[in-house]
Amino acid sequence: MIKTLAEPSEFHFEWVDVNDPSKEELHEVARRYELHDSSVEDCLQPDHLPKHENVGPYVFIIFRLHAEKVASQADTVQELTDKIAIFMKDNLIITIHRNPWPQSEEINENFVKKGLCKSAHHILNEIVKSGLKTYDARAVELTAEIEYFEENMFLKNRKASLLEGLYYLKRKVDVTRRILLLSNEIIEKTDPKEHSDTYTRDTRDLYVKLHSIYDSLFENTNHLLSIYFSISSQRTNEIIRVLTIFSVFFMPLTFIVGVYGMNFEFMPELKMKFGYPGVMIAMAAITGLIYLWFKRRGWL
Repeated sequence: MIKTLAEPSEFHFEWVDVNDPSKEELHEVARRYELHDSSVEDCLQPDHLPKHENVGPYVFIIFRLHAEKVASQADTVQELTDKIAIFMKDNLIITIHRNPWPQSEEINENFVKKGLCKSAHHILNEIVKSGLKTYDARAVELTAEIEYFEENMFLKNRKASLLEGLYYLKRKVDVTRRILLLSNEIIEKTDPKEHSDTYTRDTRDLYVKLHSIYDSLFENTNHLLSIYFSISSQRTNEIIRVLTIFSVFFMPLTFIVGVYGMNFEFMPELKMKFGYPGVMIAMAAITGLIYLWFKRRGWL
């Protein structure tokens, strides 16, 4: 669907928003506004990474914002983010997207219709800023997930799904962080040093903040994975230690039982009156000595 959000007759610029276009609609827009075929092809790639490119008379941008709804096992660029293709000329901006994009109506209502946007570049800045804010909201959720895994690892019994959940958490943070890193050029070109103003500096500040947050989340998830494997190794060592202690206690007892379990005819101890209690006392004494030895060594 092709929708004009800002008419050139009413404003000093034109904003055309294209939602879930067919190939025919996309090629019609390309023909009407003289867009290059390579840019159109990039629009059709659902998993294209962010980029900023000068294509002759216009600037072509692919920007990705965080998806509103994400599955618990989502771990790819296409599952975690939505793509927006942006074409910008001096007095024209075209936005093309497959999935619903509610931020476009918000920008239109809060900035365009109120006369706060004076140029196509200003609209681009608001688009980038609104897209970055979607990562800000998701960062809060990822932080809560990390706290949940920390609580389960340190304070509660280990769950079978903990490692799987940690894997998908790490992938989500890693993919989102990579998208933000690749969006750096878009931010640099949106806020050039020679034309920087209050609006574009706000966008840059938001980007720097998100970059720091996702770097911290990335380090925390890696740290959590390392702790998980360390705790798992420690628990395994504890189990092996307990089993080893039990085997040391029973090894001499098993040896004694094995000796007197042999069916030889000439075994004088078998006919002694106090043979059985004597062997039991000897086994108890051996067990006591092993216990005292372990105690002195600090193994119990």
